[in-house]
Amino acid sequence: MKIVVDKLLNQVNLLTPTRHHDTRGYFAETYNQNVLSNNGIKENFVQDNHSLSLETGTVRGLHFQSPPYEQAKLIRCVNGSIFDVCVDIRKGSNTFGKWTGYTLTSKNGNQLYIPIGFAHGFMVLEPNSEIIYKCSNFYSPENEGVIFWNDPDINIQWPLQQNHIVNEKDKNAPLLKNLNNPFM
Repeated sequence: MKIVVDKLLNQVNLLTPTRHHDTRGYFAETYNQNVLSNNGIKENFVQDNHSLSLETGTVRGLHFQSPPYEQAKLIRCVNGSIFDVCVDIRKGSNTFGKWTGYTLTSKNGNQLYIPIGFAHGFMVLEPNSEIIYKCSNFYSPENEGVIFWNDPDINIQWPLQQNHIVNEKDKNAPLLKNLNNPFM
């Protein structure tokens, strides 16, 4: 597994599992706690989630969980493709409000590690795109947080500029500057 540290948000990592191809297809080890731990990712993942987005242009996020249910995530796309984004929301961080994004596809097999204190979201680039992601803490509705997906101060460069499909919660989310921020 190749692990590359993000140049801007150095706690974010792009993981590329090694695929072993033969005439039947391929085999890839998508999670190995020892490999991650040896590369500084020491999360104890406790929950797996699976998300299907039917239409191109669907946006989900920017979501996070507040303490004591904060979550690190390990994201991978198992069908289709997404543009996956994380935003540093840790007040006092030298990268507060900065974002990074990667295209995750079923073909490239890349995974994105998002640490605690970062909001997460994605835009669907192909119909019927599916992601599976690991979380380091259990979901708690009372601790769920959201930031407006298209916050002008964050200025995420989403790859599709029109025909966005966004649910009401994400459409009405606060801007980062107006967030009652639990991460210091």
